[in-house]
Amino acid sequence: MVRINKYLSNHGIASRRKVEEFILEGRVTVNNEVIKNLGFQVGPNDKVYFDGNLIAEVDKVYFLMNKPRGIITSVSDEKGRKTVIDLLNDEDKTSRVYPIGRLDYDTKGVLLLTNDGELTNILSHPKNEIEREYLVRVGSVVIKDVVRKLRVRAYIDDSTYVKPKYVKIDELDKNNTSTLIRMILVDGKNHEVKKIFEHLGYKVIHLTRVRYAFLDTEGLKEGSYRPLKIHEIKKLYSYKKGI
Repeated sequence: MVRINKYLSNHGIASRRKVEEFILEGRVTVNNEVIKNLGFQVGPNDKVYFDGNLIAEVDKVYFLMNKPRGIITSVSDEKGRKTVIDLLNDEDKTSRVYPIGRLDYDTKGVLLLTNDGELTNILSHPKNEIEREYLVRVGSVVIKDVVRKLRVRAYIDDSTYVKPKYVKIDELDKNNTSTLIRMILVDGKNHEVKKIFEHLGYKVIHLTRVRYAFLDTEGLKEGSYRPLKIHEIKKLYSYKKGI
């Protein structure tokens, strides 16, 4: 027996958090009965449907993408904008993959896509402290005292803060009044990098995620992707800390 949300995410419908929304919306039926109970247990002989379609076993797939700017990190977009799924080959779209986490529309860099709900949960859980490394270009000259404070705590708003694992000025361009800062975070909060610098009064001009866990975009052109190798998948699973 397995909980309905885990069953759906493990079968590539979406992340566990997202499928909970689908369940509450009444889009899931088990043996012809609409299920809205998130604690419902699916048995081995149950027939589970999503939007009227029988859920079948799918092969797990894992992609590493170098996301360009101007692309939505989503499976679809109500405004008709191009999404990361549109960058996939037609045969890969049939695998029902979805992005792990998000990169903003104007942010580029490392993005993982999969239909493996268990791995998605591992990489999304704050307890596992997955490192995300960013290069942040702000439209101001940032002094070293600010960087020292960020190393202690970085406020997202007046009451919420995170503690970066690493903060360093990579480039100080006084002529063009900008600073390039390298930052490593493990919290995975929405828009956290931009919010951190906005709280300090700095505007982020460009944002790039250069690393997710141990993965980077070396050898990948913007807009391209590749399958993860078996040893990379195993290493990602090794981040699980008993959640």
